[in-house]
Amino acid sequence: MIKKHDSSNEYYFEEGCHIIETSNSADDAAVSIVRARVEQGQQTKWHYLENTTERYVILSGTGLVEVGSEEPCDITTGDVVIVPANTRQRIKNTGENDLLFLAICSPRFLKKNYREGSI
Repeated sequence: MIKKHDSSNEYYFEEGCHIIETSNSADDAAVSIVRARVEQGQQTKWHYLENTTERYVILSGTGLVEVGSEEPCDITTGDVVIVPANTRQRIKNTGENDLLFLAICSPRFLKKNYREGSI
């Protein structure tokens, strides 16, 4: 099966970034993949995913990521950030262009598992 990328499907998600759902369906429930875009100078809200591990694969740009109680960490193209399930997180674009990354969730992202704030 091939799932084609369609940039016209981008939408703004309440956490504070733009999303294109590349793969998120019941026929592949083990994982979901989205392309996320954080605009210059913007930061996502503190949030966590219940029972879902998330990985950010930074495609372009620079940022600052905060995961759990760890110190904030600078990230750039090629970096991978692993966010354990039930762990607060947020990411800020510190660069001059959009920060683009893949967000890979396992099991797949379900809106009912998204929570704003901290645990």
